[in-house]
Amino acid sequence: MINEVGVGLFMHVAKTREVKQKVQALSVWSFVLLFALLGTVVWGFDDAGIQRGTLRVIFFDVGQGDAALIETPSGIQVLVDGGKGRIVLQGLGRELSFFDKTIDMVVATHPDLDHIGGLPYVFARYEVPLFLSSGIEDDGADNMALIAAVADEGARSEIITEPYTLLLDDGVQLDVLFPDRDVRKVEANTGSVVLRLTYGATSFLFTGDAPTSIETHLIDLYGDALKSTVLKLGHHGSNTSSALPFLGYVSPEYAVVSAGCDNSYGHPHTDVINNLHMLDVTVLDTCTHGDIVFVSDGGMVSVQ
Repeated sequence: MINEVGVGLFMHVAKTREVKQKVQALSVWSFVLLFALLGTVVWGFDDAGIQRGTLRVIFFDVGQGDAALIETPSGIQVLVDGGKGRIVLQGLGRELSFFDKTIDMVVATHPDLDHIGGLPYVFARYEVPLFLSSGIEDDGADNMALIAAVADEGARSEIITEPYTLLLDDGVQLDVLFPDRDVRKVEANTGSVVLRLTYGATSFLFTGDAPTSIETHLIDLYGDALKSTVLKLGHHGSNTSSALPFLGYVSPEYAVVSAGCDNSYGHPHTDVINNLHMLDVTVLDTCTHGDIVFVSDGGMVSVQ
């Protein structure tokens, strides 16, 4: 259900979309005009090959960390986390149009380096009108750098304290499932933002580093409504997340492990992978596959 917070943020995103589309249109036509003056024929711009009517969700290979880009059919973009360092910029450069210098919304699930370390570079490279976070208090250098980058950008910054829904596009909604309270003084992983993206009959669940205690809480809150086509495994496939009851409620077709190769944490954990195989879930990991690109037409999800 859309509450007042969701409506306000949706209006902000909608306004950003209108301005962004106008800017991109002007940029493309300027490019066409330039080549026309040079006597070059330019054919068929397709905004980085994106098919109209399709939703794309890209889980970037950022090593031991998380970074995922949502791109709606009309081109609205949401970045969930940014890994650490500049590597996220390489992924964004591959996926976004040359003329696209705006990311409509950035979400930081929690202030761990492997989730927010790359975000200051994103704010420096792109215009970001809206920033959502758990608001967890962290006076470490990485979080302070992010706070400064958001302020320098002049982005609207919102701390999540309750569930709400954002309507990103026709038929595309982003449900903020957690936090459902003020978590500013909560341990970072426990306060992770949890999101569920829905397009038609398809859905994606983003869990940050949420531990099993929060998974149990989510089951109590939402039950069967957690069911999702794609699950981004909590805490990079650690056995501190992805408990079997939670996996049963989500019942994904695909599970994504965002983790570095031969990482020192042993992610993903063997027990988690065995449980996923027992449930006949297709497991994809960024170490093996690099960037993982999902495409949804609203009826089914495929992997590019």
